[in-house]
Amino acid sequence: MATTAILSALAEEQAGLLERLEQPEAIRRAGREFWRGRLHGQAVVLALSRIGKVAAATTATALIESFAVDRIVFTGVAGGLGDSVDVGDLVVATGFVQHDMDASPLFPRFEVPLYGRSQFACDAALTGLLFDAGRMALPERAHPMGEQPPTARGTVHQGLIVSGDSFIATARACTTLKSAMRGAGLVALAVEMEGAAVAQVCHDYGVPFAAVRTISDRADDSAHTDFAHFVTHVASRYALGIVDHLMRALAQNGERPA
Repeated sequence: MATTAILSALAEEQAGLLERLEQPEAIRRAGREFWRGRLHGQAVVLALSRIGKVAAATTATALIESFAVDRIVFTGVAGGLGDSVDVGDLVVATGFVQHDMDASPLFPRFEVPLYGRSQFACDAALTGLLFDAGRMALPERAHPMGEQPPTARGTVHQGLIVSGDSFIATARACTTLKSAMRGAGLVALAVEMEGAAVAQVCHDYGVPFAAVRTISDRADDSAHTDFAHFVTHVASRYALGIVDHLMRALAQNGERPA
């Protein structure tokens, strides 16, 4: 049976999944706690990437080396960069770029040295399943206790996500980032701090990878406002619904790796 790793950056994003995990078993590797069990009959390993590219790469490597996972799926939050990407929307990644990678003049800006590329693509089949899961989960926006996402109706986008070891939290930084990406012919829909590292590790090992991010802010001067509240009451519940639909889809596909 194929094993799916489900990664999140923060504990709040994965709390609901842990509560639903069947036959849970906690295992420590690389100074981290991994939870092995089942969701909808599917073998899974839940893990926190922690924050930042190095931490995320360590976690992804441990999942592949110690648990022999067949695919990795990342759920979490991100800042919106695309003009049509609003708070409460979902962005399913088609690929990742490290926006703070700059080995120029030895290599073009954003290109990862010795790889001959700046972008690491996500697995097309797994990304398609995740996109469908996101569309199925978005209507489930009415939650107990009167919690509602900031927008009445969200959109699921598909495109490039960029990662870097800095929290983009000012309008000036956001504008600078978008301008630099456009200069390289890249249009990013969202920005976060882990996905590109996981994408590169999965590329190295030949492991299918897909990622979805709930937009918590517009990566501008208001990016810090109610972030913790959004993660706990909105993003975590979206992640629960998305993973639920994804696990059902994988079961229908005969539990084969994407």
